[in-house]
Amino acid sequence: MEWGSESAAVRRHRAGGERREEAAAAPQPENELSAPECPAAARGASMRKRPRGGGGGAGGRGARAGLSEARAALGVALFLLALRALVQLSLQQLVLRRAPGRAGDFDARRARDHLEHITSIGPRTTGSIENEILTVRYLLEQIKLIEVQSSSLHRISVDVQHPTGSFSIDFLGGFTSYYDNITNVVVKLEPRDGAQHAVLANCHFDSVPNSPGASDDAVSCSVMLEILRVLSTSSEALQHAVVFLFNGAEENVLQASHGFITQHPWASLIRAFINLEAAGVGGKELVFQTGPENPWLVQAYVSAAKHPFASVVAQEVFQSGIIPSDTDFRIYRDFGSIPGIDLAFIENGYIYHTKYDTADRILTDSIQRAGDNILAVLKYLTSSDVLATASDYRHGNMIFFDVLGVFVIAYPSHVGSVVNYMVVMTAVLYLGKKLLQSRHKTVTYTKDFLCGLVITLIGWFISLVTVLIIAVFISLIGQSLSWYNHFYVSVCLYGTAATAKVIFIHTLAKRFYYMNASDQYLGEVFFDVSLFVHCSFLVTLTYQGLCSAFISAVWVACPLLTKLCVHNDFKLHGAQGKFIAFYLLGMFIPYLYALYLIWAVFEMFTPILGRSGSEIPPDVVLASILAGCTMILSSYFINFIYLAKSTKKTMLTLSSICAVTFLLVCSGVFFPYSSNPTNPKPKRVFLQHMTRTFHDLEGSIVKRDSGIWINGFDYTGMSHITPHIPEINDTIRTHCEENAPLCGFPWYLPVHFLNRKNWYLPAPEVSPRNPAHFRLISKEQTPWDSIKLTFEAIGPSHMSFYVRAHKGSTLSQWSLGSGTPVTSRGGDYFVFYSHGLQASAWQFWIEVQQVSEEQPEGVVTVAIAAHYQSGEDNRSSQLDALKEKFPDWAFPSAWVCTYSLFVF
Repeated sequence: MEWGSESAAVRRHRAGGERREEAAAAPQPENELSAPECPAAARGASMRKRPRGGGGGAGGRGARAGLSEARAALGVALFLLALRALVQLSLQQLVLRRAPGRAGDFDARRARDHLEHITSIGPRTTGSIENEILTVRYLLEQIKLIEVQSSSLHRISVDVQHPTGSFSIDFLGGFTSYYDNITNVVVKLEPRDGAQHAVLANCHFDSVPNSPGASDDAVSCSVMLEILRVLSTSSEALQHAVVFLFNGAEENVLQASHGFITQHPWASLIRAFINLEAAGVGGKELVFQTGPENPWLVQAYVSAAKHPFASVVAQEVFQSGIIPSDTDFRIYRDFGSIPGIDLAFIENGYIYHTKYDTADRILTDSIQRAGDNILAVLKYLTSSDVLATASDYRHGNMIFFDVLGVFVIAYPSHVGSVVNYMVVMTAVLYLGKKLLQSRHKTVTYTKDFLCGLVITLIGWFISLVTVLIIAVFISLIGQSLSWYNHFYVSVCLYGTAATAKVIFIHTLAKRFYYMNASDQYLGEVFFDVSLFVHCSFLVTLTYQGLCSAFISAVWVACPLLTKLCVHNDFKLHGAQGKFIAFYLLGMFIPYLYALYLIWAVFEMFTPILGRSGSEIPPDVVLASILAGCTMILSSYFINFIYLAKSTKKTMLTLSSICAVTFLLVCSGVFFPYSSNPTNPKPKRVFLQHMTRTFHDLEGSIVKRDSGIWINGFDYTGMSHITPHIPEINDTIRTHCEENAPLCGFPWYLPVHFLNRKNWYLPAPEVSPRNPAHFRLISKEQTPWDSIKLTFEAIGPSHMSFYVRAHKGSTLSQWSLGSGTPVTSRGGDYFVFYSHGLQASAWQFWIEVQQVSEEQPEGVVTVAIAAHYQSGEDNRSSQLDALKEKFPDWAFPSAWVCTYSLFVF
């Protein structure tokens, strides 16, 4: 390709084609033109003019009219909208229609009956009658009916486990968990002659307080009951067993799965598992974790799943810790060393863990697709020879992703690395030929390429800064989360601002720096710049060993192939309709998959930002994500800015949309929350009616107070609540008790670092009918000069224990977890305790090592909070009265608790 040639025709093209409406200057003779320097170098007082003879020249053609702005803007807009519509269509297609009721098929109608029965019981917190008796009774009744109907080829065994144990986990900054007499319902389906190996299917039937828990996780247990029926009535003999674990304490931070995998005799049979979870309500269930390693599990899903929806990108995002959540997958991986597949519903996370998580909001098709997929994968695994020797296949990772839910592409990560570097080498050859030609031909092109790279990076950086400034301002004036109920607001505010700024920066560069270069030449340069940026990302991600690098490979390979295909037409005819059509067609795959992933990102993160605490400005996070999406989506359309005659109307349109949206947001037109019955988006508020008692070293009470402790788990705090409940205002903001662990408040979980803004409304003392008791059993000096304190606690099904070692002391050992104390964020120690219906007194000890002899104020401060989340002590008249005052767009979750602090 003769991109480096320079001729009289090219010079005529330079003189004619470089006329723009922005530059009125007449073309200069060739001998007056000279190469300008990069902006980083001194260029003198004025821009120097010269012909562009380097590697990106459009050839020796005469002047051509530039690309119509309307055609360019409309083409890009319609292209993106068409792809977005295609993505939406694929997401709405949950299952392929077929005749229902065939023998051996999963029947979603039966599963829905189970779902409605379980959710009709109500909230099912661990330790409650609803969870421990009513739900367990229903499960056992249904399992018994299935056993009666089962084929003689199979054998069903049922066990109700009540484990007691303890473990530490680094979730939420780190804490220790202790459980006593919780409930697991375990069913083993095996061949009549038994089996030595098994696949585990896991769900949990408990729920968070005040929520029916339809999606999290009653629907999964309903799906498992139906799968158990289908497999048990099958006329095909199983090669391996299936263990169905209906666990009753997942919401207690993964306790029941730990009890099973570390204590149940059937745990030794497990070679792989499938975990069914939820982070939203309905839709498609996403495979968002696999392994670790064991690529054969991904291959099993690829081969068997009828309606695939999987992404290694989701896996790497989730495992990075960005999403403040965890599943039983962690327990089986870390404590059982077992590989598995983690699936979860992710749509409509706005009502996850609220009263709106009801059975009627889950489509039957969602249940059907989940059942079809899981049944097919279980059948595949139970007939697989690999399962028996799964440990032999624990090597390497898999790159996997579905294509619009139709099929899954999967290949080993080492193959992906080879493919990625081959793509990189192809791009390097393409760019190298243009950058490394003889000096007199490419010197200008090289400079323009490097300057274009700087301009592109500056444009992206300024667009990010612009949206962050807007986001910070919106947050400061109290209008944060205005897009929470109207997502299009975020696009109109931050998306348009980022796009307009990118166009503006490049328009300035086109007018004042590249004023004498042809449109086609600049189109070539900035295409190459975008290619180089994506190629750099591809090298970086591949070097880091991230499987998600395949996305960058697609964003290099497809555009490069497109460029090579349309080059001759572009060279001969310029940016005409045929070029645009073929160019957009070549961008179909990368842009389609990008929009597919972008949908998943916003589907997951937007609801999370409404429950991420008071310390993280959600507008800043969302604005950053939108700016990043703008950078990605604009990358291969930056050349259109240089090919177009003008960008004035586009910038004016985008700026107007941004300005109008900004004014509307500032005026409070867009309210963040909604009580719309069909699509509620509630504000989450936690209310704890508590009585606190503080003791000194002698055991005397030094402080006692009572009130309703209020936490709003989003950035807006109580600003939207105060107009409805005037007594909840900033005059009752809490203050940290500096000498008490976790500021002296009864945190249910150690999320104090996420929510530093709370309110304390004075109220009468609480008087639970079954009060908690905490006492020191013994205090003894050990031979190694430490103090061993043994405690006993008796209380409700949920308690939190807090420890702070005084200055000059350290907590060296305790009887919890692995024996080594684990600190929470901030340096204090947090223990989460729960028990089933019947439990003995909780006895445990801690050992404090004294560094200095004299400690007149004691060596350690401990506190215990008793949380009454179910039963007759769960409510108080003051709580009920306050809850009634909340507007219907708020979801207050409330319970009674007591808090006692001691110094030893």
